[in-house]
Amino acid sequence: MISLNRYIDHTNLIPTAGPDDILKLCDEAIAYNFYAVCVNSSYVYLAADKLSGSNVKIAATVGFPLGASSTHSKVAEAKRAVKDGADEIDMVINIGFLKADLHKNVKEDIEAVKNAIGKKMLKVILETCYLDDEEKKIGCMIAEKAGADFVKTSTGFGTGGASIEDVKLLRATVSEKVQIKASGGISSTEEALRYIELGANRIGTSRGIQLMKGTNTR
Repeated sequence: MISLNRYIDHTNLIPTAGPDDILKLCDEAIAYNFYAVCVNSSYVYLAADKLSGSNVKIAATVGFPLGASSTHSKVAEAKRAVKDGADEIDMVINIGFLKADLHKNVKEDIEAVKNAIGKKMLKVILETCYLDDEEKKIGCMIAEKAGADFVKTSTGFGTGGASIEDVKLLRATVSEKVQIKASGGISSTEEALRYIELGANRIGTSRGIQLMKGTNTR
């Protein structure tokens, strides 16, 4: 029996989210015993204070949602997030570099963030909607070589989100030591469970409560 709640990164990354929204997100995560909350890095300190004493982890986004910020800024953001209490970092890959075959630059970008956060978990968001299958595979292989702990499908802010085909491709490309996070547009319990069956280790969603209640939100 899958305990779906323990796969969920309960997420609020919308630009209009205020402090009260983040506190509500944390309350919900505690109530449903979700694995983590995922928030923009400016709210890590608030989430850390609210979740103190609970077993809910904190994931912070870095270089979000475009991935096009400088490595220096990504490193600084990641370090600050960890200092403020983040357990995990969800960084966006430099999509433009990847599509331009600047593989060395992509690897160095990821390595720099991983080195900055030490033993904290690093998830690398590929934003698969902008990549062809070969680019997705290359992105996965670079991320693994650079020390990523997870590869993640999407930000939820691109032109598409998670798909069955992409989760299968990611799982087939990385080794077993690299985990998979399916994220973006997941709107039913059945869909979330299917991703888990295909090898997803984490589900990123702003609809965690609906998924737990079996409510289709599509």
